[in-house]
Amino acid sequence: MKRFNLKYYLKEGISNFFSHRLMSVAAITVIAACLLITSSFSLVAYNLGIQVADLETQSEIMLWVDETYTRPQAQALEQEIKQVDNVDTVEFIPKEESLEDYKEQMGDDAYILEGLENDNPLRDGYRIVMKDVSLHQETVDALEQIDGIASTTSKKEFSDKLVKMRSVVNAISYTLIAMLGAVSIFIISNTVKLAMFARREEIAIMRMVGATNHFIRSPFIVEGLVLGEIAALVAFGLEWLIYDYIAEGVVGSTGLIQMVAFPQFALPLLLMMLAAGLVLGSGGSVLTIRKFLKV
Repeated sequence: MKRFNLKYYLKEGISNFFSHRLMSVAAITVIAACLLITSSFSLVAYNLGIQVADLETQSEIMLWVDETYTRPQAQALEQEIKQVDNVDTVEFIPKEESLEDYKEQMGDDAYILEGLENDNPLRDGYRIVMKDVSLHQETVDALEQIDGIASTTSKKEFSDKLVKMRSVVNAISYTLIAMLGAVSIFIISNTVKLAMFARREEIAIMRMVGATNHFIRSPFIVEGLVLGEIAALVAFGLEWLIYDYIAEGVVGSTGLIQMVAFPQFALPLLLMMLAAGLVLGSGGSVLTIRKFLKV
């Protein structure tokens, strides 16, 4: 009886699944709902993360070169600026381009700036994009130490809001994943507990004739795995339908934000949901069986 018999374990595990169809369906429904909610919020966080990353590229630092510097001297500062930690991209902005930008911003009042082309009061500058907006102030301080940089202009408040937004989204995602995972394990453990209670006399006889705990509990672990994997597949299918509906029917029509196409992450998401179903199914079963058998 100690011999490992995979065929027997699979047969008994699947048999337990169909013997308690109502509870099995209820367990699959609840677990699938937990996985669906978790994956949905994770995808929301994923898309928001992309939007935040795009906004981070707009969190720029403008550097203004000392007015006594010639054009070649101003352009020579680029290499030194690139050496500063957390600097992602560097773009030189000639003062002529800055003047044209001001004219566009002023619209009908741009005539006020006419005639300044030959006596441009603006300075050459650089547009800096950071790698990590959370290091905004440190980056500004380092750039201001460069000889030839007269002043800087940036929106630190905007960067701080982006950092806070990213932290809140991540915190909510992790909290939901933990809570819903615990609920799923609880549901599976109760399903397995009912199956073991229904077969308590059979289990008692098996133990009396020398059956090992491994031999007794394996079919129930298989049952938990079946519940978890079926729930994962159901949740994945529903997620795909709901995501496409929202992306095309709701967000797509309003054009407020751009959502990543589902096929781009479908395979990784499927693998993660199957892995989650595997962990939840086996975890709920093992916890219940260990308590039941007192091992």
